[in-house]
Amino acid sequence: MKKIIQYILIFLGFSHLACAQAPENRPAINNADFDKKISQLISFSVPTMGVQELKKIQETEVYILDAREKEEYNISHIPNAIYIGYKDFDIRNLNDIPKNAPVVVYCSIGYRSEKIGEKLLKDGFTNVHNLYGSIFEWVNQGNPVVTPAGEQTTKIHTYNKKWSKWVDKDAAERTW
Repeated sequence: MKKIIQYILIFLGFSHLACAQAPENRPAINNADFDKKISQLISFSVPTMGVQELKKIQETEVYILDAREKEEYNISHIPNAIYIGYKDFDIRNLNDIPKNAPVVVYCSIGYRSEKIGEKLLKDGFTNVHNLYGSIFEWVNQGNPVVTPAGEQTTKIHTYNKKWSKWVDKDAAERTW
């Protein structure tokens, strides 16, 4: 009987973790359905930062890391972003970034960037944020994206057709 009670307590403990709620104080997203989708996909294991917060510090000494694939980055990215990738991410490529420097990681919506952010935190980085809504919300709020040559563009890689619905069609030309 004692073993059964222990198993029940363990199960209840883990089921509580699976039902965790998105924090109430998460950054603002223009589209409530998009906010709901993001909240269902990420675990909030990395502190989040909103688009408006990033805009305020973008010209300071912040490292903006793009955790999408090279094909996505080459279509467009947030100005001053450094490509780090996701599938082929190698933390050794970040050896020049001080561990206490402000770092903001983004991808399409925030899932891949959260996973990379977890790796950064595990490696000893202390000031890491996941851009909530990532590049999709960046363009939805009317902010510019650039090509690798630094030229402003209206194109954004939306990963695939399914995910393209989260980029407002008036905000950017969607491609996948």
